[in-house]
Amino acid sequence: MQEIGQIRVAFVEDNMVSRKSFLQKAQLIPEWTIVFAAVNSNDCMEKLSALQEDQLPQIVFMDIEMPGVNGSQTIVMAKTIYPQIFFIALTVFDDDDKIFEVIKAGACGYLLKHEGHTVLKDAVTNVLEYGGSPMSPAIARKALQLLSRAPEIAKEEHGLIPDSITSREKEILQYTVSGWDARRIAAKLFISVLTVRKHIANIYEKLHIRSKAEIINMAHKNNWLK
Repeated sequence: MQEIGQIRVAFVEDNMVSRKSFLQKAQLIPEWTIVFAAVNSNDCMEKLSALQEDQLPQIVFMDIEMPGVNGSQTIVMAKTIYPQIFFIALTVFDDDDKIFEVIKAGACGYLLKHEGHTVLKDAVTNVLEYGGSPMSPAIARKALQLLSRAPEIAKEEHGLIPDSITSREKEILQYTVSGWDARRIAAKLFISVLTVRKHIANIYEKLHIRSKAEIINMAHKNNWLK
């Protein structure tokens, strides 16, 4: 059991009404300190990168249905850079595909957005003190149903490369992770070395990474290589 004291919490939600609702619930929990409330994936990653390690949130509540880079993809990226942070997914749906994506992404819990502040508080306590995986009852029932067919799904599914990565960037990412340098990739794709390097720089920016080692680690960890 982990002794936790004051708990640092962050929240990522693109909808202003939902964001306001969550913050109102959070104000009813004196044990929480809200580190930030981000409006999308990029905002979340930028806010995380601006913090010192001892300022990082212990728990991030993540909206799943965000436009652009969605919540599952954001969790994948963030967990690679900040493995110490726990992510609890929030949704208005109990859709099978979303549940499976969130589990694969590395979320430690999955709650429906309408849950009250006592459920949110208990979920955080469950994660930090007991290493639990809190789920709303409707989500838990769906998750149990998925267990029976998880092996078959796992064989077919690969990790999610964020939608913001273009087809050409995905192609270059695959070659990069396979150990090819920019000159070799350029010759293979009949483009200039400068163009390859520009694509790689775009990939780094979109995935919020800074080195080839990080991109290789992210790709292997999330099974991006077929």
